[in-house]
Amino acid sequence: MLRYTLSFLLLGALTVAVHAAEFQMINSAPTILYDAPSQKARPLFLYGSGVPVERISAIEGWSKVRDAQGAVGWVERSKLTDKRALQVRVPRAQIRANPADDAPLVFEAEENVLLELNEAATSPMTTLTPGWVRVRHQDGMIGYVRIGSLFGL
Repeated sequence: MLRYTLSFLLLGALTVAVHAAEFQMINSAPTILYDAPSQKARPLFLYGSGVPVERISAIEGWSKVRDAQGAVGWVERSKLTDKRALQVRVPRAQIRANPADDAPLVFEAEENVLLELNEAATSPMTTLTPGWVRVRHQDGMIGYVRIGSLFGL
């Protein structure tokens, strides 16, 4: 019995370890973050379009989400899209021409700036260059930024 229990606990720990965060993006503005899955619940925040959120769970037309600042609440599932946006979470992120710290600087993005994911990546483990991700600024500038500087991947 003890062996079975330990195996079950180990399997559970491995399941948690390999669970990747599921990020989505707010697709319409304004979108209200509620404290419960109902339009009659207390509104907490108002989001604009393009904001990345981590989906924690979902029930009947609602998704429980967490934003880059750690706020947790409920949004209507219809207000989310699988398109990916990334949010700068450091005071100043350096976007480089190539995925290397000594590559030429393309631009810098301040905290909370939204960047578009510019490669087919679904998690930090699936980027083309480990530790880096290719992004695009709304002005059209493209470059590579350290993954640790971002929320949404």
